[in-house]
Amino acid sequence: MKSPALYLLAPISESWVFEIGAVYDNITGASPYYHTVLSGASGEGVEDKRAAGDITITKYFGRTAISARAAYSTEDDYKSVAGGLTLRHATPDQNTTFTLGAGYSSDRISPADGPAFTRTKTTVDGIVGITQVLSKNDTAQVNFYYAQQRGYLTDPYKALFGVDQRPDKRDQMAALIRWNHYFEGLKASLRTSYRFYHDDWEINAHTGTIEWAQELPYGFTLTPSVRYTSQSAAFFYYDPVYDAALGPPFPPGYVNNPNGFYTSDQRLSAFGGITPGIKVAKSFVGGWSVDAKAEYYEQRADWRVGGDGSPGLQDFKAQLYQVGVSKKF
Repeated sequence: MKSPALYLLAPISESWVFEIGAVYDNITGASPYYHTVLSGASGEGVEDKRAAGDITITKYFGRTAISARAAYSTEDDYKSVAGGLTLRHATPDQNTTFTLGAGYSSDRISPADGPAFTRTKTTVDGIVGITQVLSKNDTAQVNFYYAQQRGYLTDPYKALFGVDQRPDKRDQMAALIRWNHYFEGLKASLRTSYRFYHDDWEINAHTGTIEWAQELPYGFTLTPSVRYTSQSAAFFYYDPVYDAALGPPFPPGYVNNPNGFYTSDQRLSAFGGITPGIKVAKSFVGGWSVDAKAEYYEQRADWRVGGDGSPGLQDFKAQLYQVGVSKKF
């Protein structure tokens, strides 16, 4: 996957700020029909391209700011239009900031393979948060998220070649806690976060992240990081054990309940994942800076905390590389 991106933030007056972002994804690889096990369900080669852009305009009223955002994304088989509003308000001492936001997106799904059809999906989401300066070296943040999805939530390609039938609604909730501390003597920042996620598909997920941003001579900053994720499976996820009469990819009991909810999507299984990473950044005179980041992700069923992961799946591994250039005017 290659994903070049561009982002620009520019003040257009003393009280107005304009932001624009664009990204182009080019994905090539294999997509499994169903479980990624030693069953031959390897799928076919996939190539997908996505172009997306978003615009945000922010108006400042003293200690209050209101942002309006619009976004558009297009692929051969998927199009999305989204918008949102965010309100931020700071206390007179600027030590506390409250955040309130809401968003809406409308998506159209038109699979490129199999029978031609078009389905729609909508998402309504919201956020409530508070950011608090605890001391000259400490800041904390707490955010609560809620999202409501309605419409076609099934994976059309897994449904074409396997068995994938999902509910037409999904309610999601999440809570995020952040704490950052700056060590003056070490000239380093410790950044920590914990996120809890729950939805009515019975997925519970925990994600913890630790970063250490170390200032170095000559304008360099070195930031090692590690992230751990653990989640339970959706209530309709089925393990790679198939119906005795029909065989793969049909789950046990499919004959008696062909209209039930089923999925073999590994993203909805129970697993644990670890992501170590390293980032190097360099600042130059004139407002220029460059950075490079590398991450390695590995996902295993037996790395799940609080219970066994979904059995019979291959381990999933990925390497991610990122290079950035920025300029402050």
